[in-house]
Amino acid sequence: MKKTFITSIVIMILILALALIQTGCGSGPASQESTSDTSNSEDTSAGGTGKVYKIGISQFVEHPALDSAREGFVDGLKEAGFEEGKNIEIIVENAQADFSTTQAIANKLINEKVDLILAIATPSAQAAVNATKDISILVTAVTDPVDAGLVKSMEKPGTNVTGTTDMNPVKDQLKLLKEIIPSAKNVGIIYNAAEPNSVVQVNIAKEAAKELDLTIFEATVANTSEINQAVQSLVSKVDAIYTPTDNTVASAISNIVKVANEAKIPVIGAERGEVEGGALATIGIDYYLLGKQTGQMAARVLNGENPAEMPVESSKDLKLIINKKSAEALGITIPQEVLSRADEILEK
Repeated sequence: MKKTFITSIVIMILILALALIQTGCGSGPASQESTSDTSNSEDTSAGGTGKVYKIGISQFVEHPALDSAREGFVDGLKEAGFEEGKNIEIIVENAQADFSTTQAIANKLINEKVDLILAIATPSAQAAVNATKDISILVTAVTDPVDAGLVKSMEKPGTNVTGTTDMNPVKDQLKLLKEIIPSAKNVGIIYNAAEPNSVVQVNIAKEAAKELDLTIFEATVANTSEINQAVQSLVSKVDAIYTPTDNTVASAISNIVKVANEAKIPVIGAERGEVEGGALATIGIDYYLLGKQTGQMAARVLNGENPAEMPVESSKDLKLIINKKSAEALGITIPQEVLSRADEILEK
């Protein structure tokens, strides 16, 4: 009896031991599965960075104004949460002032399957529009988007295009010329007649000249190699030279200033880059800020807004800039009234 009792106790102990062993083995895989689930959850979170947008930039030519617009565009995107290396990839192409190359660039960007195109300057914008009606296009440094055939109206583009215009305050710039040089009667304008933006500005200048008692003398160029000859053809006829926002002219502003200064003829520029290049003064657009404004618009498009419904915007801020060194070289005294209004006076 006693032996049977002891045997029963031993059997019960063995059963309990086996049960404990099975429970322990079962809890191991359960714990591993739980860890595996947590790990998978963390991996998904780390990989969930969202879409990386591909942006193609088509720039017509390199010069300070357009370069500044491009830099401002990238910074505008960054401020709005779109940063290269994080959630955007940027491809930059430059046509080097070759009109036929602008079309090749547009086609290349389409083949790269970009999500958005920034076209800097009218020729690049026209090429992009000719190439696609499906990809959203932001434009900047375009004088008249309607006249260029890019949008149906400034208020409601009605196409895959929106952006910013650099329509120049041409009349204000000619008024500034008269303020600085009240005796001026004859004004020379150098421009590339193949650039629609330049033709628009020259026509505005002609109308404004009638009110300001000025006579306009034109000199057209096809490329930068013709600039010196064009300036030489004007200096004996004019009291000052005015340069519109023309890409060919902007690329050679230092040459224009050099030839004009030798003849003691002041140059009134269209934007800051030209004054930095030696022009006497301007009241004009800051292209970096214009580009930044465009970048902020591009961010809205990437976030889902329809460019067809987004009005084309103009510069929110014009700057009066004077080149003191150029004034001294020309022997010109800038009126105090003009100096007091200046946003910036360049000392070199």
